[in-house]
Amino acid sequence: MSFESIGANPVIQASKLSKCYQLYNQPKDRLKQFLWRGKRKYYRELWALRDIDFTVAQGEVVGIVGNNGSGKSTLLQLVSGTLTPTGGELSVNGRIAALLELGAGFNPEFTGRENVLMSAAIMGLTQAEIADRFEAIVDFSGIRDFIDQPVKTYSSGMYVRLAFSVAINVDPDILVIDEALSVGDGAFARKSFDRIMQFRKAGKTILFCSHSIYQVAALCDRAIWLDRGRIAMIGSSGDVTNQYGQTLIDTDSHMTRFASSQSAPSRQASDTNNGAARITGVQAAVDGMSGTILQAISQQSTLTIAVQFDFDPALPTPSLVVTFSTTDGLGISSASSYHDAIDLTQYHMQNKRIEVVFPSIPLLKGDYSLSVYLGCENALHCYDAALNIIQLKIEQEGTEQGFVMLPHHWK
Repeated sequence: MSFESIGANPVIQASKLSKCYQLYNQPKDRLKQFLWRGKRKYYRELWALRDIDFTVAQGEVVGIVGNNGSGKSTLLQLVSGTLTPTGGELSVNGRIAALLELGAGFNPEFTGRENVLMSAAIMGLTQAEIADRFEAIVDFSGIRDFIDQPVKTYSSGMYVRLAFSVAINVDPDILVIDEALSVGDGAFARKSFDRIMQFRKAGKTILFCSHSIYQVAALCDRAIWLDRGRIAMIGSSGDVTNQYGQTLIDTDSHMTRFASSQSAPSRQASDTNNGAARITGVQAAVDGMSGTILQAISQQSTLTIAVQFDFDPALPTPSLVVTFSTTDGLGISSASSYHDAIDLTQYHMQNKRIEVVFPSIPLLKGDYSLSVYLGCENALHCYDAALNIIQLKIEQEGTEQGFVMLPHHWK
């Protein structure tokens, strides 16, 4: 695969980039390998990446998708400089902040203050820059009362919040994110997302790895699909996520069902404290008949989806998204309160419930899955999701082909 012509001076450029791990069955085999100096092999090779070619231009937001073990994290670690390649070339121009294993470099015996100073220095800040940004780092983390305590006394949430705060305040040219958009509690997760969006608006280059196809499609300009260490596809985020979604045949192995009963289980009201938003129930009905597995007739039946939700009133009013996909993961359509200019505030004040109705449903014959997402006010950050909660079986009387009957007329 050749480089794509996206700019004369790419920020990241990889040519035949490869990474191989040597796996030993037992520790003594490492010594044997050293003593034999390569004359015999006491290890087996695992190629995490092979012959990866890609370029990323200044200001691009590029998503990385792929199944577990496809090489996503290895690629991000190579870009971040925490791993060295086995073969090929990699050029990275600019200061990097990597949100990978947050806090992996913290010393548990050191205080939060000492770890901030050490981590910021490792990320390339001068002593003057660290002193200038220290207060902002502590304020963002929200753990000022514990900053002089050893981090081994921190909860996992406090640990992650401090590590994220250090990484996000480095003011990088390139931000590398590996599943870090939901760190900490609800309020901190939202604050973290808003800071990342500020980087995006400021024209920073972002590499974003996520299992959430929705987030990749919504946030990224382009996407890279990795499959068993090789690039399967590079293109627009929409095209790549659609193609990748078709490979997720066994959706239960990649997504967690939200509920197995007719409605999502109720959650305690305390879940919505401190900046959280939650889906508390989902029901669906076709022509008044409810259930989790529904049958409908194309262009005749009416589908109604009722969603119960709750959120901290201090948050900007969230948005709801309902998506339709085939059972093998291909996205078909969606409906969003954000794009339909529906304000959920009044529904939250009344009974924390809203319905969306699809009259004369235009889906053609086939089996479909419905998912519900509760997102931020602009439908980008996902607070909560009910994945594949409804199964919809469509029958039809005509012989039309495809997934949906488009409105049309003849003249």
